[in-house]
Amino acid sequence: MALLKPEDAAKLRQAFAKQLKQDVRLLVFTQEFECETCKITRELAEEVATLSEHIKVEVFDFVKDPDTVKLYGITKIPAVAVVGERDYGIRFYGTPAGYEFTALIEDILDISRGNPRLTPEIQAVLDKVKKPVHIQVLVSPTCPYCPRAVRIAHRFAMANENIKADMVEIAEFPHLAQKYNVQGVPRTIINDEFDLLGLQPEEAVLEKMLEAIRPN
Repeated sequence: MALLKPEDAAKLRQAFAKQLKQDVRLLVFTQEFECETCKITRELAEEVATLSEHIKVEVFDFVKDPDTVKLYGITKIPAVAVVGERDYGIRFYGTPAGYEFTALIEDILDISRGNPRLTPEIQAVLDKVKKPVHIQVLVSPTCPYCPRAVRIAHRFAMANENIKADMVEIAEFPHLAQKYNVQGVPRTIINDEFDLLGLQPEEAVLEKMLEAIRPN
C-alpha cells in the first residue's frame, strides 16, 4: 500500500523533475526482522525514490553491515542518511513522517543542488568552524515548528563538514527524551550539552553553536 497520496506523489514528481540536478542517495538502516517504524521508514524512502531517477535508495542491516554502520556513524535505527556528492552528516533517526516529511524533501532538493541556501553572513561564520559539532534536533511528527528547526541544523551541516546534524523522533527513542528531560519540541542539543528550546532563528542557533565550541 502506498504511503503517499497520489496527488502528493504527482506534485513531488513534478518538483523533482524541475529541481533535482544531481543524484541523491537515501541510505536506510534497518534490520532483518524489521520493527514497525523501520519498515515504514524503508518503504517511505523507496516510494520517494520511485518519483525521480535522481534519487537512489540503499538499504543496510544495522547488525549485518557493521562496516557501513561505522562509516556513517549510525547509532540507532531506523535511520536515514541523506547523501549527495559527499556525506554531509545529515541524518534522520526515526521515521521522517508527518511534518518531518517536508524536511526530508527539502534536504533532498538542497543536496541535489549542492547549495544550503544560507546568507553570505552566516556562511562566512560557518566557514570558520574548525571543531567537531554534533547537533541533535528532538522532534515529534505532530509539531509544525520542528521541520524548520531540523532544516536549520541540516543546512549548517551541509555548509561545513565539521558539523553533523540529526533529526531525532522522540516517540521512537524515548530514552533520549528522558536523558535530555524534554518537556517540549523542537529541542536542539549541541555537543550533548548546550541546548535551545523551541524554534529559534538561524542566528540564535549559530550563536549557541559557537558557544558550544568556544574555549573555556
